[in-house]
Amino acid sequence: MVPIKIICKDLQNHLYYRHKTNKKDGFSAGDIFFCGMTRKNKSMTPNNTTQTDPQERSAEEQAMKIRALRDMVMSAEKTIQGAKAMLLQLEGKKKSGRPRKMEADATGGTVIEGTFDGQVMLGTDGKQYPVPANYASKSKLVEGDMLKLTITADGAFLYKQIGPIERRHAIAVVTQDENGNYYILANGKPYRVLLASITYFKEAPGDEVAIVIPQNLDATWAAIENVIQKGAHQDWQSALSKAEEENEDINSWKKELKDKSPASSSIIKPGDAAPRGDTQMLDSWVRDMEEIEKEIKQSSQQ
Repeated sequence: MVPIKIICKDLQNHLYYRHKTNKKDGFSAGDIFFCGMTRKNKSMTPNNTTQTDPQERSAEEQAMKIRALRDMVMSAEKTIQGAKAMLLQLEGKKKSGRPRKMEADATGGTVIEGTFDGQVMLGTDGKQYPVPANYASKSKLVEGDMLKLTITADGAFLYKQIGPIERRHAIAVVTQDENGNYYILANGKPYRVLLASITYFKEAPGDEVAIVIPQNLDATWAAIENVIQKGAHQDWQSALSKAEEENEDINSWKKELKDKSPASSSIIKPGDAAPRGDTQMLDSWVRDMEEIEKEIKQSSQQ
């Protein structure tokens, strides 16, 4: 509401204007209304509008900058993780003098970080650590994922995924060679797969499955995500033969599996004081498979 004092001032100015313009038709209520509206309109002009507080605008700009910086940091971390995975993929099995990244946790155990290569963890100390096949299958670990291994005081191995690599999904078909080795074919490209995954999902050659593979890494291993259709591809043998002709990877994998010597690799086992051979790792996988079979039987009985 406009104060009376201000209205009187406006009336005085208005009457003076009428006197100068020789308007002698008297004073009316419309003049009072006109003067009040003049004062009201002046208070509503753009020059008198309330502007945004500079402090509020500064706070909004700062929040936007913080969000942008966080996005940049997340993108940089993903890039670094991918680069580490590729370096370990290329150098992890060849160089034993890599920088150690081991520390003791609060419980007296040892913490080691490394990269999952589809079968084992390549530690930053240059050693290989077996990853339980049932854990890798159920967690759908992908080649290139960053893992943290905690070796407790009593020698137990505790794994945790700390840096998942960027993933992509694909449709694939399950195949099997003459030696009983399973492979996954996605768009003509072969991938190796954990036997525990085949057992867990009760896969058979020709089944169509959904797999997860790295986004920007030429991977060797694929993780089965789920079963799409049983026996969907009856011509899986011809597809495998074509893949063998076009890709040398399968032939090299066959040779590797056939010629693999039990003592050809230094793999640290839970409770080991010194590196041992692959026999123990195979035994652990057998135990994992037995556990998975028990779970399948229990679920079927329920």
